[in-house]
Amino acid sequence: MSQKTEKPTLTGHRIKTRKRDEKEKYDPSGFRDAILQGLNEAENDLEQVSKFLDSAGSRLDYRRYAEPLFDILFAGGILAPGGSIVQEAGVDRVSAYATSIFRTKDDTASLKAQYEILYKLIRRYKYLEKSFEDELKKLIMFLKGFSEEERLKLAKVVGICLANGLGSPNCLLPLFEDHLVKEGLSIEFAKCMFKAWLQEKDIQNVSTALKKAGIEGKLLELLPINKRTQENFENLFLAAGLDPIVEYQRVKASAERKKGIQTKLEDMIHGEEPVKEMISLVKDHMTKTNMQEHEMVVMVWNTLMNAVEWNKKEELVADQSLKHLKQYTALLAALTENGRSELALMTKIQEYCYDNMNFLKVFRKIVVLFYKADVLGEDSVLKWYQEAHLSKGKRVFLDQMKSFVQWLQNAEEESEDEN
Repeated sequence: MSQKTEKPTLTGHRIKTRKRDEKEKYDPSGFRDAILQGLNEAENDLEQVSKFLDSAGSRLDYRRYAEPLFDILFAGGILAPGGSIVQEAGVDRVSAYATSIFRTKDDTASLKAQYEILYKLIRRYKYLEKSFEDELKKLIMFLKGFSEEERLKLAKVVGICLANGLGSPNCLLPLFEDHLVKEGLSIEFAKCMFKAWLQEKDIQNVSTALKKAGIEGKLLELLPINKRTQENFENLFLAAGLDPIVEYQRVKASAERKKGIQTKLEDMIHGEEPVKEMISLVKDHMTKTNMQEHEMVVMVWNTLMNAVEWNKKEELVADQSLKHLKQYTALLAALTENGRSELALMTKIQEYCYDNMNFLKVFRKIVVLFYKADVLGEDSVLKWYQEAHLSKGKRVFLDQMKSFVQWLQNAEEESEDEN
């Protein structure tokens, strides 16, 4: 008789989840109520507000509830999508922070005091830095949902924060969103923000921050498209007393235009288009932008030299460079109609040959080529040799030019004797 095999059974103890390991339910309303109670008990004493926020972080989960925390400090309560404060119908409790940034006085001292609260909080709880940047981005996206007074206070506090390194300038990226630009909200926010920023720091601080965010050349895009001109931008910011921003924008606009003409000229070089058309292009650009001849000739030189992949062998690069430059002497000659332009070109050639070691021995050959092609005149070459040369590679280049300069001087003396 066969014996029935007993089936295996699992043995062991059932592990009971400890209470501390259980995931707490996300309860922003409960967090809000706890924060609001402490904040409102402090009333208008901002020192007490800071002390409360400092101590509350040890018992309230700031990491998890960072967004509602910053909503409360800025707007007074938790923000719904669009910018309105969440109101719970039928619930009898305090639902707004009476001394929030949006409710504080609109003066520099009061807004700087609010900045100090944010600074102390984030310095104490460093993990809030990223959440703070996200909050600023969100608040800027919600500009349309705030009153004009709230928008201006927000702009000023953002300016103060960024001036003092609190938050990242990346928070300004939403200003370029179409819905904010179209309504004119972006440009108004920017004016107010920059004014507060420049009261704290100089234009160099602003420039560094904008460059970090990659928006240093985009300020014109804050204007609605039907008003997007340099003239309109300047009029708005000059009227607001923001002369440093106007000058900064002028420099950036000039750089963008210069970059555009360089790209076009490089395309023409690669396409082997006629030099006459290149001359027409650069002359037209100079007329439209008031760009000076000495600036243009340096830009054209840079473009010509960047358009070629140079041979890495020093003995071959001389022939390659002279052959290349000979094609464009007429272009350079059209841009050296005065002594200042000629000297600007000579010093730029010197700098280029010094910075690119394969060209160190080519300097004299380039100068002679340009002299023969009427790009450089005798007076400019002599002035460069005697006083206008750069310190970079001075000994090397002066030695190279010595015999040519002596030839020029002798030719000049012979001409005077004949006369």
